[in-house]
Amino acid sequence: MPGTVKICGLSTAASLEAALETGADMVGLVFFPKSPRHVSLGQARALAGQARGRARIVALTVDADDRLLEEIVAAATPDVLQLHGRETPARVAAIAERFGVAAMKAIGVASAGDLAAAKPYAGAAAMILFDAKPPKDANLPGGNGLAFDWRLLAGFGDETPYLLSGGLTPDNVGEAIALSGAKGVDVSSGVESAPGVKDNAKIAAFVARARAAFAAQERAARERLAGRVA
Repeated sequence: MPGTVKICGLSTAASLEAALETGADMVGLVFFPKSPRHVSLGQARALAGQARGRARIVALTVDADDRLLEEIVAAATPDVLQLHGRETPARVAAIAERFGVAAMKAIGVASAGDLAAAKPYAGAAAMILFDAKPPKDANLPGGNGLAFDWRLLAGFGDETPYLLSGGLTPDNVGEAIALSGAKGVDVSSGVESAPGVKDNAKIAAFVARARAAFAAQERAARERLAGRVA
Protein backbone atom coordinates (compact mmCIF):
# COMPACT_ATOMS: atom_id res chain seq x y z
CA MET A 1 0.00 0.00 0.00
CA PRO A 2 1.65 3.26 -1.11
CA GLY A 3 2.45 6.08 1.28
CA THR A 4 2.48 6.41 5.05
CA VAL A 5 -0.35 7.94 7.09
CA LYS A 6 0.18 8.96 10.71
CA ILE A 7 -2.60 10.07 13.05
CA CYS A 8 -1.10 11.90 16.02
CA GLY A 9 -2.39 13.11 19.35
CA LEU A 10 -4.62 10.11 20.03
CA SER A 11 -5.68 9.97 23.67
CA THR A 12 -8.74 7.69 23.91
CA ALA A 13 -9.37 4.07 23.06
CA ALA A 14 -12.22 5.08 20.74
CA SER A 15 -10.23 7.54 18.66
CA LEU A 16 -7.27 5.16 18.50
CA GLU A 17 -9.56 2.38 17.31
CA ALA A 18 -10.93 4.68 14.61
CA ALA A 19 -7.40 5.33 13.36
CA LEU A 20 -6.51 1.66 13.44
CA GLU A 21 -9.68 0.52 11.70
CA THR A 22 -9.15 2.97 8.85
CA GLY A 23 -5.65 1.58 8.33
CA ALA A 24 -3.35 4.31 9.69
CA ASP A 25 0.26 3.17 9.46
CA MET A 26 1.45 5.11 12.49
CA VAL A 27 -0.34 6.34 15.61
CA GLY A 28 1.06 9.06 17.83
CA LEU A 29 0.88 9.53 21.59
CA VAL A 30 1.84 12.95 22.96
CA PHE A 31 3.89 13.30 26.14
CA PHE A 32 3.83 17.07 26.67
CA PRO A 33 1.71 18.46 29.52
CA LYS A 34 1.03 21.77 27.76
CA SER A 35 -0.74 19.95 24.95
CA PRO A 36 -4.49 19.14 25.07
CA ARG A 37 -3.45 15.78 23.60
CA HIS A 38 -1.09 14.85 26.44
CA VAL A 39 -1.41 11.32 27.84
CA SER A 40 -0.18 9.92 31.13
CA LEU A 41 2.13 6.93 31.30
CA GLY A 42 -0.82 4.80 32.39
CA GLN A 43 -2.93 5.92 29.44
CA ALA A 44 -0.01 5.33 27.11
CA ARG A 45 0.47 1.78 28.36
CA ALA A 46 -3.15 0.92 27.62
CA LEU A 47 -3.26 2.67 24.26
CA ALA A 48 0.02 1.13 23.13
CA GLY A 49 -1.29 -2.30 24.04
CA GLN A 50 -4.34 -1.65 21.90
CA ALA A 51 -2.25 -0.57 18.92
CA ARG A 52 0.60 -3.06 19.13
CA GLY A 53 0.92 -5.15 15.99
CA ARG A 54 -1.67 -3.06 14.15
CA ALA A 55 0.29 0.15 13.53
CA ARG A 56 3.66 1.63 14.44
CA ILE A 57 3.51 3.43 17.78
CA VAL A 58 5.09 6.88 17.94
CA ALA A 59 5.85 8.69 21.21
CA LEU A 60 6.06 12.47 20.79
CA THR A 61 8.28 14.34 23.26
CA VAL A 62 9.61 17.88 23.56
CA ASP A 63 13.17 18.19 24.89
CA ALA A 64 12.60 15.22 27.20
CA ASP A 65 15.47 14.17 29.46
CA ASP A 66 16.66 10.57 29.66
CA ARG A 67 14.65 9.81 32.77
CA LEU A 68 11.37 10.75 31.12
CA LEU A 69 12.32 8.91 27.95
CA GLU A 70 13.07 5.81 30.04
CA GLU A 71 9.61 6.02 31.60
CA ILE A 72 7.93 6.48 28.22
CA VAL A 73 9.81 3.60 26.62
CA ALA A 74 9.02 1.35 29.60
CA ALA A 75 5.32 2.23 29.50
CA ALA A 76 4.61 2.31 25.77
CA THR A 77 7.49 0.44 24.10
CA PRO A 78 7.19 2.76 21.09
CA ASP A 79 8.51 1.93 17.64
CA VAL A 80 9.52 5.56 17.10
CA LEU A 81 10.47 8.46 19.36
CA GLN A 82 9.34 11.74 17.77
CA LEU A 83 11.58 14.56 18.98
CA HIS A 84 9.76 17.85 18.67
CA GLY A 85 12.07 20.14 20.63
CA ARG A 86 15.49 21.69 20.16
CA GLU A 87 17.38 18.38 20.02
CA THR A 88 20.71 18.58 18.20
CA PRO A 89 21.82 15.88 15.76
CA ALA A 90 24.14 14.52 18.45
CA ARG A 91 21.29 14.35 20.96
CA VAL A 92 19.04 12.59 18.43
CA ALA A 93 21.73 10.02 17.69
CA ALA A 94 22.39 9.48 21.40
CA ILE A 95 18.68 8.92 22.11
CA ALA A 96 18.33 6.41 19.28
CA GLU A 97 21.41 4.50 20.42
CA ARG A 98 20.58 4.51 24.14
CA PHE A 99 16.98 3.40 23.80
CA GLY A 100 17.28 1.27 20.68
CA VAL A 101 14.30 3.05 19.14
CA ALA A 102 14.14 4.82 15.78
CA ALA A 103 14.15 8.61 16.13
CA MET A 104 12.03 11.04 14.13
CA LYS A 105 13.15 14.68 14.28
CA ALA A 106 10.66 17.49 13.75
CA ILE A 107 11.86 20.46 11.71
CA GLY A 108 9.88 23.70 11.59
CA VAL A 109 9.44 25.19 8.11
CA ALA A 110 8.45 28.67 7.08
CA SER A 111 10.71 29.22 4.06
CA ALA A 112 12.99 27.29 1.71
CA GLY A 113 15.98 28.06 3.89
CA ASP A 114 14.51 26.06 6.75
CA LEU A 115 14.89 22.81 4.81
CA ALA A 116 18.66 23.05 5.24
CA ALA A 117 18.16 22.46 8.97
CA ALA A 118 17.23 18.87 8.20
CA LYS A 119 20.51 17.98 6.50
CA PRO A 120 22.63 17.54 9.67
CA TYR A 121 20.12 14.98 10.97
CA ALA A 122 20.77 12.55 8.12
CA GLY A 123 22.11 9.40 9.74
CA ALA A 124 21.05 10.48 13.24
CA ALA A 125 17.30 10.42 12.63
CA ALA A 126 15.55 7.57 10.86
CA MET A 127 12.92 10.02 9.64
CA ILE A 128 12.24 13.76 9.46
CA LEU A 129 8.90 15.41 10.22
CA PHE A 130 8.47 18.70 8.36
CA ASP A 131 5.96 20.80 10.28
CA ALA A 132 4.92 24.44 10.02
CA LYS A 133 7.15 26.64 12.15
CA PRO A 134 5.05 27.78 15.14
CA PRO A 135 4.46 31.48 15.90
CA LYS A 136 6.91 32.98 18.39
CA ASP A 137 4.22 33.19 21.07
CA ALA A 138 2.91 29.63 20.55
CA ASN A 139 2.70 27.29 23.54
CA LEU A 140 3.03 24.20 21.36
CA PRO A 141 5.88 23.30 18.98
CA GLY A 142 3.35 21.55 16.71
CA GLY A 143 -0.34 20.74 16.43
CA ASN A 144 -1.18 24.39 15.83
CA GLY A 145 -3.15 23.80 12.64
CA LEU A 146 -0.76 25.92 10.57
CA ALA A 147 0.50 25.11 7.09
CA PHE A 148 3.55 26.14 5.09
CA ASP A 149 4.10 26.24 1.34
CA TRP A 150 4.07 22.53 0.49
CA ARG A 151 5.81 23.17 -2.82
CA LEU A 152 9.01 23.82 -0.87
CA LEU A 153 9.41 20.07 -0.35
CA ALA A 154 9.17 19.20 -4.04
CA GLY A 155 12.95 19.34 -4.46
CA PHE A 156 13.89 17.76 -1.15
CA GLY A 157 16.06 14.67 -1.60
CA ASP A 158 15.15 11.19 -0.47
CA GLU A 159 18.28 10.53 1.57
CA THR A 160 16.18 10.63 4.75
CA PRO A 161 12.50 9.59 4.67
CA TYR A 162 10.11 12.28 5.82
CA LEU A 163 6.51 13.00 6.75
CA LEU A 164 4.66 16.18 5.86
CA SER A 165 2.70 17.82 8.66
CA GLY A 166 1.18 21.17 9.56
CA GLY A 167 -2.30 22.37 8.72
CA LEU A 168 -3.36 19.18 6.98
CA THR A 169 -7.06 18.27 6.88
CA PRO A 170 -9.20 15.81 4.93
CA ASP A 171 -9.98 18.65 2.52
CA ASN A 172 -6.41 19.57 1.62
CA VAL A 173 -4.29 16.45 2.14
CA GLY A 174 -4.64 15.39 -1.49
CA GLU A 175 -3.40 18.76 -2.72
CA ALA A 176 -0.57 18.72 -0.17
CA ILE A 177 0.67 15.34 -1.40
CA ALA A 178 0.41 16.40 -5.05
CA LEU A 179 2.30 19.67 -4.54
CA SER A 180 5.00 18.38 -2.22
CA GLY A 181 5.61 14.89 -3.56
CA ALA A 182 5.56 13.68 0.05
CA LYS A 183 5.29 9.93 0.57
CA GLY A 184 4.03 10.30 4.13
CA VAL A 185 1.67 12.63 5.99
CA ASP A 186 0.93 13.34 9.64
CA VAL A 187 -2.21 14.95 11.06
CA SER A 188 -3.42 15.91 14.53
CA SER A 189 -5.57 19.03 14.91
CA GLY A 190 -6.88 18.63 11.35
CA VAL A 191 -9.00 15.65 12.38
CA GLU A 192 -10.44 17.17 15.56
CA SER A 193 -13.77 18.70 16.49
CA ALA A 194 -12.12 20.63 19.36
CA PRO A 195 -8.54 20.84 20.65
CA GLY A 196 -7.55 17.33 21.70
CA VAL A 197 -10.92 15.80 20.70
CA LYS A 198 -10.59 13.56 17.68
CA ASP A 199 -13.43 13.24 15.15
CA ASN A 200 -13.73 9.67 13.92
CA ALA A 201 -15.36 10.67 10.63
CA LYS A 202 -12.56 13.14 9.90
CA ILE A 203 -9.96 10.48 10.66
CA ALA A 204 -11.59 8.09 8.19
CA ALA A 205 -11.87 10.79 5.53
CA PHE A 206 -8.26 11.88 5.99
CA VAL A 207 -6.88 8.36 5.64
CA ALA A 208 -9.04 7.62 2.59
CA ARG A 209 -8.10 10.82 0.77
CA ALA A 210 -4.41 10.44 1.59
CA ARG A 211 -4.50 6.89 0.25
CA ALA A 212 -6.16 8.08 -2.96
CA ALA A 213 -3.53 10.79 -3.41
CA PHE A 214 -0.67 8.35 -2.82
CA ALA A 215 -2.18 5.95 -5.36
CA ALA A 216 -2.37 8.77 -7.91
CA GLN A 217 1.24 9.68 -7.13
CA GLU A 218 2.31 6.09 -7.74
CA ARG A 219 0.37 5.84 -11.02
CA ALA A 220 1.99 9.04 -12.27
CA ALA A 221 5.44 7.70 -11.41
CA ARG A 222 4.76 4.48 -13.32
CA GLU A 223 3.53 6.43 -16.34
CA ARG A 224 6.63 8.62 -16.32
CA LEU A 225 8.84 5.54 -16.15
CA ALA A 226 6.94 3.85 -18.95
CA GLY A 227 7.35 6.97 -21.07
CA ARG A 228 11.11 6.99 -20.57
CA VAL A 229 11.41 3.30 -21.39
CA ALA A 230 9.31 3.67 -24.53
